Amino acid sequence: MPELAPYGRAAARLRIERGAPGVTDSSIGGPLLWPAGELWPHCPVPEADEHDGSPAMVPLAQIHARDVPGPWWPDGMDVLQLLWCPFEHWDPPIGQADLCPTVELRWRRADAHAGAPVADPPEPSASAEPEYLPEPCVFTVEHLVDFPYREELPAELRLALDQLILDTGPGGKDVITRVTGWKLGGWPTWHLNHPHTPACESCGRPMTLLLTIAGDETPGIQVGRWGELRIFTCPGDHTHPFAADLH
Repeated sequence: MPELAPYGRAAARLRIERGAPGVTDSSIGGPLLWPAGELWPHCPVPEADEHDGSPAMVPLAQIHARDVPGPWWPDGMDVLQLLWCPFEHWDPPIGQADLCPTVELRWRRADAHAGAPVADPPEPSASAEPEYLPEPCVFTVEHLVDFPYREELPAELRLALDQLILDTGPGGKDVITRVTGWKLGGWPTWHLNHPHTPACESCGRPMTLLLTIAGDETPGIQVGRWGELRIFTCPGDHTHPFAADLH
């Protein structure tokens, strides 16, 4: 179906397995290449069970451009780090997802910290919710082209796509659009509500999907009802605030 080609987006699905990653490795739930002298982030939402009211963030993912090349890397950056608070929040800050941990995103250059000692991160809170404490994992990468939800396509393409799914998918299952699981890039899933594209709060541009975090038994995390937490970023400036969405 060549008419779909203009709507394809590069994506990289992460195939996760338990491992023992180091600070310089790409990982899920592994240690981070954290600069010496840089303060470890704490959750901006107070937590009643914390003695200081502000729990330390927990490493969720570290991804190197050398392992997952693609169009999602800002110029000059080759490390993506993601941390989250190991507590669920009903009233999160603007741009964060409801009923989910708050998220911290950092872009870095690996060579800027190659010779620096890595600061020892604080231990997770003793009262942290276990589904938000990922087990250390490594991953392999499956590069693919992802396509949007049918409602995001012109009407004349929807019927043709439906027929293609019936002809090629096992049991009529859609296997070519909004691929699920952990992935960089691609299109988001919209199985609970209608498609909507968040706008950058700094410049108003439509944001693009950077990373999908899926509820997964391998790292031992759960988001929503085994749903997905999506991180959207501004395509024009990576320093603009990101947006998080739970689906």
